[in-house]
Amino acid sequence: MSVVAAFGHQAQACAALGSPLTAQLCRTLPDVLGDGPVGDRVLGWQGDPSTGADSVPLRLCGALHALVLTGRAPDLARAYDGGQVNPSLLRAALNDYVDFILSWLDSPPQTNEVARAAPLIGAARFLGALSPLPLRLLELGASAGMNLNFDRYHLGSNGSGVVLTPEWRGTVPQGPVSVASRRGVDLNPLDPDRDGLRLMAYCWADQHDRMARLRAALDIARKDPPQVDRGDAGAWLTDQLAAAVPDRLTLVYHTVAAQYFPPATVQACDAALIRAGQAAALSAPVAHLRMEADGGDGAALDLTLWDGARRDWSLGRADFHGRWIDWQPKQL
Repeated sequence: MSVVAAFGHQAQACAALGSPLTAQLCRTLPDVLGDGPVGDRVLGWQGDPSTGADSVPLRLCGALHALVLTGRAPDLARAYDGGQVNPSLLRAALNDYVDFILSWLDSPPQTNEVARAAPLIGAARFLGALSPLPLRLLELGASAGMNLNFDRYHLGSNGSGVVLTPEWRGTVPQGPVSVASRRGVDLNPLDPDRDGLRLMAYCWADQHDRMARLRAALDIARKDPPQVDRGDAGAWLTDQLAAAVPDRLTLVYHTVAAQYFPPATVQACDAALIRAGQAAALSAPVAHLRMEADGGDGAALDLTLWDGARRDWSLGRADFHGRWIDWQPKQL
């Protein structure tokens, strides 16, 4: 995919996901890059600029949002507040903050979509009806670990802190969620305190509810940072599942992350889960929850539980940003 086509594809995705400002930026940026260090870097990108690979459009949009969040570009910030950025203002920002923008282009976007915690809460409650054991959480592609704290968030409008109010289609699962331990892995773990700006910059500026949820989640994580190890998910999960943990339900999960794993990592994760599943028992069950794209509307919600036998469910589907949950549990 060409760089210009990548911006067009990202604009369509942003519009569909409810961010007209980011969509407008992605439509406009290819026309204003022109000559200069930023334009040369972006238009001459060495690699795959598409969303499923290097995500060049979101790298650049993240850099611009970081300028706004840090107060470096007040004119740009005012335009963001108005929901429309004219080409001349974008061109000026690209020329005036070259070093800052180039540094952001060096790294891929990293997000922690807190609203994905809503289907995680639903799945945890669903598992609670099948096993009384407290959860041992293992998240793959955990970023800064915001969604390792899903049990500390509120599903429904009554609550404070991180409040999740998706359009929920179907019956909302009920019941307590007990978490005994939480741990994740990421190739480049982010620190909730040190890397808060990075997480905020990749949250689309005109989606104020998302920004508010992320701020609230960062506040929780700064007080009690979840452990996120640096490493490959396959090798890490193999180590974590090497021995059964009694009196715990081990829940392995990932949300819109597996598509970025190399094939060898996917194979290692699958093998580790199969071995752990074969050794699982009622006193030490293992579950695997996936919220991943499969070509349909939003992401599929799939669950496997091993507790001496194997059972599989399709729990339904969820919007990639957690705006809606179509909760329709069906055993396969």
